[in-house]
Amino acid sequence: MDLSYEALSKFHGHSCPGLAVGYRASQVAVRNGFKRSSDEEIFAIVETDSCSVDAIQYILGCTFGKGNLFYKDYGKHVFTIVNRDTGDAIRISLKPGVFKEGLSMEEMTKRILSLSEDELFTVKRFKMPKDEMPDKARIRKSIICEKCGEPVMETRTVKKDGKVFCIPCTGGDGV
Repeated sequence: MDLSYEALSKFHGHSCPGLAVGYRASQVAVRNGFKRSSDEEIFAIVETDSCSVDAIQYILGCTFGKGNLFYKDYGKHVFTIVNRDTGDAIRISLKPGVFKEGLSMEEMTKRILSLSEDELFTVKRFKMPKDEMPDKARIRKSIICEKCGEPVMETRTVKKDGKVFCIPCTGGDGV
């Protein structure tokens, strides 16, 4: 598999500063011994929903569908990569001042791709205890929502007045 920035840009649909940040963070993880995950042996906790996450998926093989990509809505370019078997972990966080005002998207992307790792990121290696790791993915039973009739994962249902509903049908968060 071609893991170049050009191939990543094709996968993502375009080149941009966010994608460059994720690409560089993925390179740091790989250089530190975190190889592309074939299943769930490596997982990633990302603290942004920016373009950078596509690089984590593409380069490191961590995806929502496989159950080894976890999103925390903190709005930070921070990526924690963990080896589930050994507990070896690395936290890669973007340093302040990387994004410069006045640069075009192309100029900013080139800047991010050319800066040294030390100029871009703060990198911290650590051991993650097993009891702090997210559970492996499990297939859950689907239940039919009694309002909309759509199947919903049993663990995401809401019981109300003896009936079972999906979260959106109870007025909760949902699409």
